[in-house]
Amino acid sequence: MRIGVDAMGGDFAPGVVVEGVSQALIDFPHVNIVLAGHRDRVNFYLEKYGIAGHPNLEVVHAPSVCEMSEPSAVSLRAKRDSSITMLAKMLKAKEIDAMATPGHTGATVAATKVLVRTLPGVDRPALGASMPAKEGRFLLMDAGANTDCKVHNMVQFALMGEVYARYLYHKERPKVGLLSVGGEDIKGCELTKEAFKRLEQLPINFVGNVEANTAFEGACDVLVSDGFSGNVMLKCAEGLARSTGYWLKQVLTKSAARVVGAALAKNAFAELKAYGSSDVIGGAPLLGINGICIIGHGGSNPVAVRNAIRVSAECVEFGLNQRIVAAIEEAGDLAKENVN
Repeated sequence: MRIGVDAMGGDFAPGVVVEGVSQALIDFPHVNIVLAGHRDRVNFYLEKYGIAGHPNLEVVHAPSVCEMSEPSAVSLRAKRDSSITMLAKMLKAKEIDAMATPGHTGATVAATKVLVRTLPGVDRPALGASMPAKEGRFLLMDAGANTDCKVHNMVQFALMGEVYARYLYHKERPKVGLLSVGGEDIKGCELTKEAFKRLEQLPINFVGNVEANTAFEGACDVLVSDGFSGNVMLKCAEGLARSTGYWLKQVLTKSAARVVGAALAKNAFAELKAYGSSDVIGGAPLLGINGICIIGHGGSNPVAVRNAIRVSAECVEFGLNQRIVAAIEEAGDLAKENVN
């Protein structure tokens, strides 16, 4: 199995990426890693972490970098030799079985959508973000790949998310909910109302409308949304988590007694922080692409990079895309734009 890794992606590339790769080479000896990035910059870290010349590692020279501040189209049109574009080309040619990047999400979506294309029956790929809940986690579909959606897109998101949740959460019948402003089926906009009608006809465990607050209480395993609303929800949760950390620090440093208490509870705070960490998940899958693609956070650390490689390999072994195609086919006209 060959997994392509973007060495130049993320805020701390290529050092953090190569360090994560070095751990993956130890933990997953059955995986061959293709590292795409600027050869000179990458080689320094290969020597530093002692994996230069490793038999399971190949370096592909990609001189350009997709900067996080650049528009998505730039990477595809002006930077055809970037690490992201090079990996997308290799994925299309079946030279790698999957790709993982902690880099530019928009550039990755653009490159894979144009070069790799989508699976049969899938019109648009969707980003699945694993979010923390009271007990476990839930998958947000779509977390930002598509700002404007139609009803059949929402149906496809539900089907793809349900398949991925079976792998990720080890549940035979994951609960699928539809993000809306109320639990009743009459609540929501025209898009969600029409999507509700189709989702309840699918052969999935559809639990109806789910409000954003109850999603974090464990109302569903997969939360279906258009990419605009999903990304707003994702960014809101991230911002609230950061602000909560700041507020805690403010109130816990108001007196010497509180500082001592906070020090005694240091391990508890570390566990609390871990609830919201995506490091163990590795990244969000871009579901619907005709190949496995895992997109990590820009601030990914070596643990997250290592786990992105693990998830990529497991998705290949799970037969993720074959299962998605089968689910789309089983849904028939319900997953198509024009229902007969």
